[in-house]
Amino acid sequence: MEQLITSEFWQEIFRKALNWAVTELPSILILTVIVLILLRVSRFGLRRLKMTLVHRAEKNENVDTVETEKRINTLLGIIRSIISIIIWAMYIMILLKKFGVDIGPIIASAGIIGLAIGFGAQELVRDVITGFFILLENQVRTGDVAVINGTGGLVEKIEMRTITLRDFSGVVHIFQNGKINTLSNMTKEWSAMVFDVGVAYKEDTDQVALVMKEVGEELQNDPEFSHKIIEPLEIFGVDQFGDSAVVIKARLKTMPGQQWTAGREYRRRLKKAFDSRSIEIPFPHTTIYWGEEINPLRLELKEIDKPVKG
Repeated sequence: MEQLITSEFWQEIFRKALNWAVTELPSILILTVIVLILLRVSRFGLRRLKMTLVHRAEKNENVDTVETEKRINTLLGIIRSIISIIIWAMYIMILLKKFGVDIGPIIASAGIIGLAIGFGAQELVRDVITGFFILLENQVRTGDVAVINGTGGLVEKIEMRTITLRDFSGVVHIFQNGKINTLSNMTKEWSAMVFDVGVAYKEDTDQVALVMKEVGEELQNDPEFSHKIIEPLEIFGVDQFGDSAVVIKARLKTMPGQQWTAGREYRRRLKKAFDSRSIEIPFPHTTIYWGEEINPLRLELKEIDKPVKG
């Protein structure tokens, strides 16, 4: 204890710290700058790589540019994360060595620690392996609209362990890759909007189908929607006899993610077309039938003469 309060002790500590700062601190600062530059260069290089790949996809007429860009964004996001982890890991190792920490035993024990983590974190390993196969098989990409375990939304981020989904209300849902039981991609390669149009039983279904087809052609020829629609409207015909309507089924194939916009506009125009041609879209109602042999009850009102007061 007495040694700690002596001036010689503190002078020695100050001398060693000053010597370390002179010899090691500049190299640490240079190393930090190099790491920051490497991170910036990697981001810049990945952006250039993305631009090059997208440009090549645009030149190839047999490749869907939108689908390719989704795939590129997903893979480059994973590559960016891996590069960042490698750079920071090397930086920390070198920094520890600068502070006098022997990193040899740390590197030697990494294999044993990894094995122990593998046994203790089986769920984490399962998530990573599942995420790898999701990326390898191109099941879903960032920017897709998907339904995961019954929850639908926009895929905002795909990582090796988790998938981030934002629903229509703006709520963010995070799913572990290893716990994904069902995955439905609604915007892969092409999308479609299915219509179940109900009309009254008195209507001519052939005429109704003709009107539906005309509205579909009009929508497809509209410059605002022509690039969103892939094929003309498909009329499948009478699909079912409902309680109060004959249901005609149709389908409109669109570019990925455009089925809702095109579907809303088609319904709006179809309603106007039905109104202009007096085609009835029925609603549930009740009809009372008395039968031919039974006279309906009738309510008759008769005026009764009031007695005159004398």
